[in-house]
Amino acid sequence: MVAALGILYSRLFHTDVAVYLPYVGAGLVLWQFVAGLINDGCATFTAVQTLIQQVRIPYSIHAYRVVFRNLLILLHNLIIIVVVQFLFHVPFGWKSLLFLPALCVVVINGVWISLLFGMVTARFRDVPPIVASFVQVLFFVTPIFWQPNALGIYEFYGELNPLFAAIDIMRSPLLGGDAAPYSWEIVGCISVMGWLVTLALFARFRSRIAFWV
Repeated sequence: MVAALGILYSRLFHTDVAVYLPYVGAGLVLWQFVAGLINDGCATFTAVQTLIQQVRIPYSIHAYRVVFRNLLILLHNLIIIVVVQFLFHVPFGWKSLLFLPALCVVVINGVWISLLFGMVTARFRDVPPIVASFVQVLFFVTPIFWQPNALGIYEFYGELNPLFAAIDIMRSPLLGGDAAPYSWEIVGCISVMGWLVTLALFARFRSRIAFWV
């Protein structure tokens, strides 16, 4: 997929394949990680229904399990980014190390996403296919295989996409560049608001999760 999209769209967008393919490769790998956190987060509790009803363990353990599984998949897929960077001589320097704190921030967000979406799905079983449909649409409207400057005067609005911000803070260091001006701020705001909402709902409905599943 990386090779096909990289070569095809570099021609369609009249972009140097040596610049475009590393951008697409990193974007697709990191998108799979973010999308996996969202989609798998819906099954945080329903996938372990029997375990929840038989064993008394903290519910957060199930959220950690979802995040850790997707993190392992990401670590395996990072070899794609390494290979592409090697083939196209993408520079690796101190700035590239910003990928690690960016990844930590996204992982922390993955925990509240798993808890929140897991609670909602436990109560309303129609949520997963709805979320999957939205995620599929967001893939095309998020700058993954196209760059925000392709929007012209609307570039600013493309950069406000929270999913783009989450991917941007991880992808830009890997490509030796800087994240968009507001990506870190957007991710920070989403982190604070997401955790506040999730903790409030979790405190309110925690005792009902075992009955919902």
